[in-house]
Amino acid sequence: MGQGAWRALPEAWRGALARLALAVAALMFAAAREWGEMAHQWWNIDTYNHVLLVPVIIVWLVRLRLDALAQAEPRAWLPGLSLVAAALALWGAGRITGINLLAHAGAVGAVQGAVIALLGLRVAALLALPLGFAVFLVPFGDEIIPALQLVTADIAVALTRWSGIPAEVESIYIQTPVALFIVAEACSGVKFLAAMVALGVLVSFTRFERWSRRAAFMLAAIIVPILANGVRAWGTIMVAHTYGVEFAEGFDHIVYGWVFFALVVAVLLGAAWPFFEREPEDHGWSPAALGASGFLARSEGKEARAAFPALLAFAFVAALFGAIAGFGPAG
Repeated sequence: MGQGAWRALPEAWRGALARLALAVAALMFAAAREWGEMAHQWWNIDTYNHVLLVPVIIVWLVRLRLDALAQAEPRAWLPGLSLVAAALALWGAGRITGINLLAHAGAVGAVQGAVIALLGLRVAALLALPLGFAVFLVPFGDEIIPALQLVTADIAVALTRWSGIPAEVESIYIQTPVALFIVAEACSGVKFLAAMVALGVLVSFTRFERWSRRAAFMLAAIIVPILANGVRAWGTIMVAHTYGVEFAEGFDHIVYGWVFFALVVAVLLGAAWPFFEREPEDHGWSPAALGASGFLARSEGKEARAAFPALLAFAFVAALFGAIAGFGPAG
């Protein structure tokens, strides 16, 4: 944000955003190891390369809500501190037990909770989609790789037999007359599925109004990549039978890349396009709808000035806990 744009903001927004930036920086410092681990996974592990686009998408979603945000005034919400405390507890539990998924989710959740606590429920409601979309900063999917390997193997064998080629499957091993194929972890399709779920959430809440259509698109975003990955594995087997195993290995590497992903995404979006109900900038609750909410009116009351120092105290305690336990930035 440029200096001119910053000065153009109302004083209430400048103060709230400055406090939020300091609080987020403190929370990220306390969980620096987790943020470092996640950044490493986003950059170096191809399963999570798509997460590099998540911050860009969040910024885009926030920009779509700027007009609505201009009609709201940020007011700290003291009960939001309980969300930050719960997230930090999850972070601590994850670090103690060595379960990275919990620790990473807690680190991200603490930042989400800080937004709600320092900007208030009304602003959080206006930013519900970008705030919720931050969940996809957490690398997940490794937990379902074994199941995806088995499903991929079963689909590939069924299609191979349907093609008239005898095939036997045992776990993730597929035996055909030409060679023994293995559905490796890299071929499980988890990269494809994780990216498609994130895309499914984005499209569902920006282009659809009815929950029935959102549910249908999300279901397709889960089922289609799983089936498509099985088809990809079957295609590799067929290429091996036609052109040889060595050619099939190179073919599989190319097809399994983003070209294959882009084609499936294009087909899925093309099928859904006629059913889109709104433009992305129209997503979310309107200021008028939120203004009619009695719950929001009751929840705001006076500004909770204690929220900011309390958040800094939470971050300090978390950093101290991490340092003492050997899990913090200096651990």
